[in-house]
Amino acid sequence: MLDKLVKEHIILGIDPGTQYMGYAILHTMGSKVEILDFGVYDVHKLEDQYARLQKEFFFLQEIIDRYHPTVLAIESQFVDKNPQTMIKIVHAQGVAIAAALSKDIPVQEYSPMKVKMAITGNGHADKHQVADMLQRFLHIPPEQMPKKLDATDALGIAYCHYLQLGMPLREKGAKNWTTYAKQKGLIDKPLTGPNAKLQAAMQMTKKKK
Repeated sequence: MLDKLVKEHIILGIDPGTQYMGYAILHTMGSKVEILDFGVYDVHKLEDQYARLQKEFFFLQEIIDRYHPTVLAIESQFVDKNPQTMIKIVHAQGVAIAAALSKDIPVQEYSPMKVKMAITGNGHADKHQVADMLQRFLHIPPEQMPKKLDATDALGIAYCHYLQLGMPLREKGAKNWTTYAKQKGLIDKPLTGPNAKLQAAMQMTKKKK
């Protein structure tokens, strides 16, 4: 278990899309997290959908060669009312997964609800709420926040994977965010209720500033 806690991870988070693909690179070491890069790869001006997929594939290979991620964290398939939209997103997911596997990088999928729950404590949170919490967690200056939420979606997927590794909770022997916050002296007593995780996380980030 100790080896897991101190191991270095470079997490590539991808929010797949056929016009805009969000990407993020997180470097983690124990409880320390650093954003190496995040943004949106824009291919919407290309008319041919397969040309878009090809450009995304080559871009991801360049990102992989530059940062050498240890894992790809990607949003899993979602259900859309428009079957054609869903098929296109699945194609983009497949391209991202293929780019990672071509470099022998393992893949971990997370549902949109799981990512939202991990970041905000609410599986039905909107994209702006996720972006706001990530800004708090990772201390991102307002001027560095991207305009397109595809980027923060990708960052959320990468951060969700980081949380699944158990950092920083396992380092402190805590079972959840509220216990960890209490151990750190950030709250007086464990919070309860459906928004407990969100309240604890927000108190923790406020204390750090």
